Amino acid sequence: RELANLEQVVRFQDAAVVEIGCGSGRLTWKYSGQAHTVLAFDSDAASVVEARGGRPVELRSKVVLVQAAAEALPARREAYDLAIFAWSL
Repeated sequence: RELANLEQVVRFQDAAVVEIGCGSGRLTWKYSGQAHTVLAFDSDAASVVEARGGRPVELRSKVVLVQAAAEALPARREAYDLAIFAWSL
């Protein structure tokens, strides 16, 4: 349901997405097939390791996973069409 609700308000198709607080990638893998690129990051190193381990092979070229805090957004904001916060709030 979460993805269906998000799709009612945003368009993932061909979008450059930054996901703040990606955790293990639970939501990341649901939308990233539609996106052009995804920068997904989390401050918890163990979660990023888990996400990297669970990243589907077909998404390895378009989804970059980084360990970083939200305060230190590891990219220019203007470079993205969408920002996803999901359970990070």
